[in-house]
Amino acid sequence: MKKDHLSVYLDPEVMAELIELAGQKNRPKSVIAEAAISSFLTPDDSDRREAALVRRLDLLTRQGERLERDLSIAVEAIALFIKFWLTVTPPLPESAQAAAQAKGRERFEFFLETLGRRLAKGQSLLREVSMDRLNGVVNETDRRSTVQFRSNEALR
Repeated sequence: MKKDHLSVYLDPEVMAELIELAGQKNRPKSVIAEAAISSFLTPDDSDRREAALVRRLDLLTRQGERLERDLSIAVEAIALFIKFWLTVTPPLPESAQAAAQAKGRERFEFFLETLGRRLAKGQSLLREVSMDRLNGVVNETDRRSTVQFRSNEALR
């Protein structure tokens, strides 16, 4: 195989080291220089590990940012719900407290059942909220849950 010619300028100290190594190995200076250049141009194991580590850190950073965003959405949704609930719910007379607490326990049980079903199916309200709600799309499961909840309320 024909090789290309390259002329380089080296510091006297580097040239002395090249001559010494070529003499020790009993090889031409050009072979030693070619091996050194090739080694320099080829990424070594540590470079590959560093690149893999950087990719992994980038992935973890994006996941952390998504978690932070999802948590802030959840906190804001809960705070908004509490504010709304406190605003629209009138205080109950003392005589209606026991019945209201019983109804609250019943509704909470229904909530837990619905939550359990959604988690078992792998459904996420945050994923639905992120795009569907912003685009005005109503999820069929949510529509059915709302209808079922309202019909259960009407029967009580």
